[in-house]
Amino acid sequence: MFRLKNRVITCNPCKLIVGLGNPGRRYEMTKHNVGFWVIDELLQRYGIRKVKGMCGALAGTAKWDGDEPLFAKPTTFMNNSGEAVAALIHRFDLSISDLCVIYDDLNLEIGVLRLRKKGSDGGHNGIKSIIHHLDTEEFPRLRIGIGSPTYSQTDHVLSEFDEPDKVQIDEVVQRAADAVETLIEKGILHAMNQFNGRVEGLADTSK
Repeated sequence: MFRLKNRVITCNPCKLIVGLGNPGRRYEMTKHNVGFWVIDELLQRYGIRKVKGMCGALAGTAKWDGDEPLFAKPTTFMNNSGEAVAALIHRFDLSISDLCVIYDDLNLEIGVLRLRKKGSDGGHNGIKSIIHHLDTEEFPRLRIGIGSPTYSQTDHVLSEFDEPDKVQIDEVVQRAADAVETLIEKGILHAMNQFNGRVEGLADTSK
C-alpha cells in the first residue's frame, strides 16, 4: 500500500514492468524513449487511462487473470533510472526476478528484440544505474534495437527515428508489448523462445 496526496491506494503487484526513457516533451519521440512507448502501449491495451506518481515514476496496474502487474516509467531521467526502480522494488517487496526492464539498445539493429534473464549494462546508462542501485545484474530485461550510430552516440539516442524506420519501430513496439504479455502469462523462457530475434516481416536494415 502506498500514499499519494493524502489518498491510500492498495496495490499488490505480481510483476514490475519498467520502460526506460526521459520525461518531458523534448524527449518524447527520441530513440532513447522506446521503453516508455512499450509501457504506453501496454497501458492502452489494458484500459489504464490514468497513472499515479510514486517512487520517482509514473505507474499504473492492470488486472490480469487475478494478478496485478505494475507498469512504470521512471521520471528520474535515464541516467538515474535505478533510483525509481529500487524504490518500487522495495516499496512493494518484490523479488528481483519479478522485474523486467524494457530499453533501447544501439548494439541491435532496428527490428530486433532480445529478452534475457540477466546481463551487463552493455554501455547503457539507465541499466548501469539500475545495476548500481539493485547491486546485481541478474534481472530480466527486454532490449529493443535502435541501430548503431553513424555519428555521436548521445546524438543518436536523443534523435528521432527517420521516416523509413518509424513504420518499423511501431511494429516493433507492438511486438515488444506482446512479448511482455507472454512473459507475464507464461514466464520468461517461453517469451524468449517466441520473441527473440527479428520481428517477422521487417526488413533487415543491417544489410
